[in-house]
Amino acid sequence: MEKKNIIIIGAAGRDFHNFNTVYRNNEAYNVVAFTATQIPDIDGRKYPSELAGELYPEGIPIYSQDQLPELIEELEVDECVFAYSDIGYEDVMGIGAVVNAAGANFTLLGSKGTQLKSNKPVISVCAVRTGTGKSQTSRKIIETLLEHDLKVVAIRHPMPYGDLNAQRVQRFATVEDLKKHNCTIEEMEEYEPHVARGNIIYAGVDYADILAAAENDPDGCDVILWDGGNNDFSFIKPDLAVTVLDPHRPGHELKYYPGEVSLRTADVSIINKIDSATKEAIEIVENNIKFAAPNSTIIKAESTITVDNPEIVAGKRVLVVEDGPTLTHGEMKIGAGSVAAERLGAKEIVAAKPFAVGTIVDTYNKYPHIGNILPAMGYGEQQLKDLEETINNADCDAVIIGTPMDLTRIISINKPCTRVHYDLDEVGNPNLGEILKGFILEHELTKSNSL
Repeated sequence: MEKKNIIIIGAAGRDFHNFNTVYRNNEAYNVVAFTATQIPDIDGRKYPSELAGELYPEGIPIYSQDQLPELIEELEVDECVFAYSDIGYEDVMGIGAVVNAAGANFTLLGSKGTQLKSNKPVISVCAVRTGTGKSQTSRKIIETLLEHDLKVVAIRHPMPYGDLNAQRVQRFATVEDLKKHNCTIEEMEEYEPHVARGNIIYAGVDYADILAAAENDPDGCDVILWDGGNNDFSFIKPDLAVTVLDPHRPGHELKYYPGEVSLRTADVSIINKIDSATKEAIEIVENNIKFAAPNSTIIKAESTITVDNPEIVAGKRVLVVEDGPTLTHGEMKIGAGSVAAERLGAKEIVAAKPFAVGTIVDTYNKYPHIGNILPAMGYGEQQLKDLEETINNADCDAVIIGTPMDLTRIISINKPCTRVHYDLDEVGNPNLGEILKGFILEHELTKSNSL
């Protein structure tokens, strides 16, 4: 039977995982290319032969998604597999129309063929959009399990923006490991909160190998926690699926791919940020949960904010730096730093755009909705330098850092600055403590000092 020629449309994450699980050793298909978008500077590379396997001794080229129609014709492509996340349905089908117009089939792979099975109990934390509060939810779950003397190993959704061979399996146990693996700001934002608390976290490219390493971690492993990225569904089949929703973007839970998949498969749905959202928005989200996931347990939570040095904010003109992906493809206009500025009585949030340089200017041009806030972009060395120069150019009294990692550890800021921290605090019942107690009992994880 003649092989089908395949292009996988991605953003350096789900695309590689779909290839590894469905196509790598499948002689019925010939993956002729990946295309890349969303993340700067990831096209123009190759998926290396060492990862691609024996069927691909030359590796697989990665092109820009803009070239998709020409690639379909030139490479005689039969089918294009869409494989990235946090994208609206109109945009998904717009890409599908481009593919169909060029003559190829348009495919979305589901969980059945792509989810790995673990020999450990698995909790997944996913979301309906970027920036809903997955990381703080993951931290809350880990801290609760640690109170029961359980060893939890986290596995993070991929962010392989560098040397793919070197990133095949990555283990982060200390802040020094972030430097060793040449992490971008986005990676550090996700890994640093874990390792700062003494947790082990894995990530990389080949998740079968990553899962095996996590299950056999030298420090021990009782539970695997999948810490999802964007609004993608879990790469590992969960025994307990938790999905986080954001009432600052009511209705998005039914309008973005694959966020609605994460919602429809949720055992627990957490409506986060209820302390800074309107009652009407919370009701919309709650009703949509009841529609799409009627058997899901609904938990309501506040995103509690603390600030290291609040005295440098009150009455001052401040520049606010927020988590990059939350503002860019997450489409948010505010984050924890903006909320902190308002609550602490900042005189003014200074617009960062007039002071932007280089790649930061490009970011504002690509995402004009961002407004006054500065996204913490740092996917490469030049972007990191541009971020530092933009902050230092700004005419302001102080800088509020709303990113999950300590930005001052990697760039020099010439003004007083303070970090914002945010944690998940459930309101009323049910709560994660009760849910996790049941999970521990169900999987017979009780230790001598537990429960």
